[in-house]
Amino acid sequence: MEEGIKLIVGLGNPGPQYENTRHNVGFWLVKSLAEKYHGDFRLESKFRGFVSEIKIADHKCRLLLPETFMNLSGDAVGRVAKFYKIPSSSILVVHDELDFSPGDIRLKKDGGANGHNGVQNIIDQLGTNDFWRIRIGIGKAKSKDGFSDYVLSKPSKSNLGQILDAIDHAVMTIPKLVAGDFASAISEFKGTRS
Repeated sequence: MEEGIKLIVGLGNPGPQYENTRHNVGFWLVKSLAEKYHGDFRLESKFRGFVSEIKIADHKCRLLLPETFMNLSGDAVGRVAKFYKIPSSSILVVHDELDFSPGDIRLKKDGGANGHNGVQNIIDQLGTNDFWRIRIGIGKAKSKDGFSDYVLSKPSKSNLGQILDAIDHAVMTIPKLVAGDFASAISEFKGTRS
């Protein structure tokens, strides 16, 4: 079995005004993990983010919530990865995905950013796309003009339920990723629809 995930990064925007918006679903999942595994976040200015260390299935794993805005997430990820000597292939980034319906969730490695500026910034800062991603569907804005307003607004009650169910499913599957059992984790995520 290959080396598992050592750093899990949730993407989102800092500040209470963004806390419950669609763009912050990556934060939601990582905060759920911290809660489940009794991790406490502390602001580490040298990393430009909130960091927590947890133990999942006897493996040590760090959690990161960048304190920069979404489009600059790569700075915090790069700092933590460099400091702890974490290879890109042991990094998992959790983010929102406009191309998936609310509640759809997928696991992938490599590939482009698909228009997601936070992911693109991580690729730019790490100099590689060789990291894992969990993409959580938030649905599409009705029009191109409404894209920014859409991701920065709260999901409807029914969509919120679907997204939270998907996050619960992901939290249950993450121990496999941390243990390096990627094949099993990929099959768990395939076609997942809450």
